[in-house]
Amino acid sequence: MYFYQNLDNKMAKTIAIANQKGGVGKTTTAVNLAAAMAILEKKILLVDADPQANATSGLGIDVKSQKLGTYQLLEHTATADQTIIATSTPNLDLIPSHIDLVATEIELVDKKNREYMLKKALESIDDQYDYIIIDCAPSLGLITLNALSAADSLIIPIQCEYFALEGLGKLLNTIKSVQKIHNKNLDIEGLLLTMFDSRLRLSNQVVEEVQKHFGKMVFKTIIQRNIRLSEAPSFGESIIDYDATSKGAKNYLSLANEIIKKTKKNN
Repeated sequence: MYFYQNLDNKMAKTIAIANQKGGVGKTTTAVNLAAAMAILEKKILLVDADPQANATSGLGIDVKSQKLGTYQLLEHTATADQTIIATSTPNLDLIPSHIDLVATEIELVDKKNREYMLKKALESIDDQYDYIIIDCAPSLGLITLNALSAADSLIIPIQCEYFALEGLGKLLNTIKSVQKIHNKNLDIEGLLLTMFDSRLRLSNQVVEEVQKHFGKMVFKTIIQRNIRLSEAPSFGESIIDYDATSKGAKNYLSLANEIIKKTKKNN
């Protein structure tokens, strides 16, 4: 089985954010973690690998006006340098998505090394960033497989609501398969509890259950349910730019610090 080895001069840590369940806070986490890390003076590239392109529009980028993005990157019809655009947040760049990305699942199916298209494309700009964050679609298809094959680690958002753990076993089995066949170096960065409401017994029960089952795999930071987090995307801003004093901004800054400290400890 062919796959691309990590380069000796690799600098960026690539983190995929994935869960095949929709509505668990993947894009919210991708956008706001990227912005929080950028504010902490890390050079960040956010890759929108979801055809819905919510990470792109959530940073105030007009999706329809983008001629190059993740689709062209996966097809290798454009280089990473050609697809990168700057955002209004200092230190934060973006590779935008578009609905065209849906076609990639079909168009790459017969291509050799189709699972490593994203990994190969990102290698050329690896030394330009501290972290590359990939926002995955709510599926376990070929695009998400490309993201997992390209990533050093994975963040799994888990909603603090009923059926929170539904499908998690399937995702963990997929990760084991990816580790075995495509990316032996893929680690789980952590399970991230999202949409937490301390007033609800159910939210507290989910937190207890996840922490009991997964222990140190769970981030200490918990993302609380916050109306400002919900409002920010409609203004095309991260929570850091929209309301830096909000609970949501403080939560994602805490998460960013937790990941940065863990990276330093492991290097």
